[in-house]
Amino acid sequence: MGLGSTAKKIQTLSDRAEAMYKQVKKLQQRITGLEEEMDETHTTVTRMDHQLTEQRALLLAIADEQGLDGEQILADAAIDEAEHDGTTEADDGPAAAEDGATDATAE
Repeated sequence: MGLGSTAKKIQTLSDRAEAMYKQVKKLQQRITGLEEEMDETHTTVTRMDHQLTEQRALLLAIADEQGLDGEQILADAAIDEAEHDGTTEADDGPAAAEDGATDATAE
């Protein structure tokens, strides 16, 4: 009975080891897939960043052509965004609309 019991334990260990091996292989495949997706995402973000830089330069050139200070407009927008992030929507409802109207009439 000792040998039969030992053989059964060895078989059980072998089955578990095989199941774990399959899980490790699946994990490796998932990691490889995630690495590939990460590389693709990095490439996409880099391309979009480049396009955004080009668009910003183009918009600043158009603003300059129209006699507007594009850098000041961007600075004002950044300030407005920072102020908005620090308040609730109820706090800046009418004021935000007034600011927008003021900006539009100043042009």
